[in-house]
Amino acid sequence: MNASFDRIFLKKRYPLQISRGTITGSENLFVTVKTFGQTGVGELAAATTETGENCQTGYDQLKPFIDGLPDNPSIVKTYAEARARGIGPRALAALDIALWDAFAKQANQPLWRLFGLSKSAPPTSLTVGINPPEITRERVPEILARTGAKSLKIKLGSPDGIEADKQHFLAARDAAKPFKAALRIDANGGWNLSDAKTMLQWLAERDVAYVEQPLKKGDEDQLPELFKKRPIPIYVDESIWYASDIPKLADRVDGINLKLMKCGGLTEALRILATARAHGLGTMIGCMGESSIDISAGAAISSLCDHVDLDSHFNLINDPAIGAEMLDGVVTPNDKPGHGASFIL
Repeated sequence: MNASFDRIFLKKRYPLQISRGTITGSENLFVTVKTFGQTGVGELAAATTETGENCQTGYDQLKPFIDGLPDNPSIVKTYAEARARGIGPRALAALDIALWDAFAKQANQPLWRLFGLSKSAPPTSLTVGINPPEITRERVPEILARTGAKSLKIKLGSPDGIEADKQHFLAARDAAKPFKAALRIDANGGWNLSDAKTMLQWLAERDVAYVEQPLKKGDEDQLPELFKKRPIPIYVDESIWYASDIPKLADRVDGINLKLMKCGGLTEALRILATARAHGLGTMIGCMGESSIDISAGAAISSLCDHVDLDSHFNLINDPAIGAEMLDGVVTPNDKPGHGASFIL
């Protein structure tokens, strides 16, 4: 199988501060494969990676693996072989997405239709990072007006503590009021159990839809206590990477957030969604600094989700591609064969 690799540094319009640090951009690796008589493209996003993956590690793992693949491979088998060989999830996601893109193009179908799905999906949330209240008040109206979003995800878990979180939240809520945006919270594991209990109750009194990852990864044994008297739903993100992670947490959360960069692409994403539903859990799809290439791939399966956070491309100064578009607050895939995204740079 033929493949080519391109590195592009994607710079964020606004630096994104979360509980673990601040992200200003990332060098992403774009993988183009020629197979199934077509060309498919996928992307490795290297922002906030706890696995240590980057463009170089992705290339070093993928180049010899792709060179050994036959033309017209089984995508599911290829995913399993790559996992077994220890290829990192972000690198694998780039390959898996590229293969599905090419396969759908061979079928002359948009990816969402190939999977038997719909273009209809929940509105996507637009993210506002941790900021001083005065910056939050300026940034929220600009983000909502520019994108047309109907939901706002507010990052909490400030290193300055929950009082700083409260001030940031109130500034974001007030700034979002004229837009009538729904409010969601992501703490990125920035709270201890005591603070999480306090904040869930405080946020529930202020019309928040759910709280994502209130406790840090590794503290899942504390979730039952938080879950028992939760006033609003709890979703987990960092605690869930693969479908096999779900059963052991199904009794202590309301839902899961999958990301293509965590699970290794669309093949595993579909398993995660099916497993979550089998356990009666809510579903969400998020992103990790991708361009419109991977956002469009995520949008192809977003109709299976209760909540959608496919927004990273809206915070890029130099998105190298176009694809899924925001329509009435929903990041909506188009009708082109494949995931529907293409390069413009």
